[in-house]
Amino acid sequence: MPAEWEPHLATYIVWPHNLDTWPGNFDPIPGVFARMAAAIASSEPLRVIVKDAEEIERVRAMIRDAAEDDRVAARVELIHLETNDSWVRDHGPIFVNRIDDRAEGPPQIALDWKFNSWGEKYGAFDLDDVVPRRLGARYGFEVIQPGIVLEGGSIDPNGAGSLLTTESCLLNRNRNPHLSRAEIEDYLKTFLGVVNVLWLGDGIAGDDTDGHVDDLARFVSRDTVVTVVENDPADVNYKVLKDNLARLRAMRDERGAPLRIETLPMPAPLMYEGARLPASYANFYIANGAIVMPTFDCPADSAAAATLGRLFPGRRVIGVPSRELVWGLGSIHCLTQQHPAPNPVDRS
Repeated sequence: MPAEWEPHLATYIVWPHNLDTWPGNFDPIPGVFARMAAAIASSEPLRVIVKDAEEIERVRAMIRDAAEDDRVAARVELIHLETNDSWVRDHGPIFVNRIDDRAEGPPQIALDWKFNSWGEKYGAFDLDDVVPRRLGARYGFEVIQPGIVLEGGSIDPNGAGSLLTTESCLLNRNRNPHLSRAEIEDYLKTFLGVVNVLWLGDGIAGDDTDGHVDDLARFVSRDTVVTVVENDPADVNYKVLKDNLARLRAMRDERGAPLRIETLPMPAPLMYEGARLPASYANFYIANGAIVMPTFDCPADSAAAATLGRLFPGRRVIGVPSRELVWGLGSIHCLTQQHPAPNPVDRS
């Protein structure tokens, strides 16, 4: 599985339509999606999945207005496909490339893991579960089914053999209760081409995915991980993030070398109807020429942007206001899925 910073053919997003995902505050969400779409399309093609065919032209106009540039709008393709919800990171295809050009078969395969709505927490998920196969039929890529439940937000690879994940999610009995830790590692190694699985502990407060790693820590280069930290000992996330930081500092990459660790702050706590929301700057998306980062209208926004700008000097950091977005219990990375370029790249 290529790292996210490797070249993309395109990015997929699913235009919002499920009112229950943002209860009582859906109205601002399409506008936020339009800004996110424009930010991604500023540097690469964007494929927008729209549930209602009659909405396509309205969606196109919203993205064009947000982009304010016809060249950006021209990179956007709108697709009619029925879905249950917008979290394409978790139900969309996960692509892997063949490293050996002499091997038989296509240079790239899309993995269609089972999707069960994060342990059957919400309503119907039948339409989301078949999105990879329907996209494969449309775009002509091969799709295979590993046969177990896995969400894209629960894994983060460095493209060279190491992968970050969490015990709280992958070992949760609401996903694959018949599999042991070792058996889950075998699936990751077999289907994603990794040799080194790095386990963090728990996720942040409010994360209904049982602790996806894309709210915690992300590879930003082959040997470097950026992770969120909480400096307030009274905050509910303080001990969890301190433990994950300690684990990262003890970890080694696929070559046996220590990881380089960078840190991001946590935003000020966000609440909705008395519940903590899973706001995190780790939920950024790496596009070909940009880092699309959630912002939360607090002082830590600028510090997070500065850190990501330093870690990705060849990419422009674009902030997308996400206070309303995270009411749906997810943010930018959760709502995107990359389609990497199919050709193997030099990983040296």
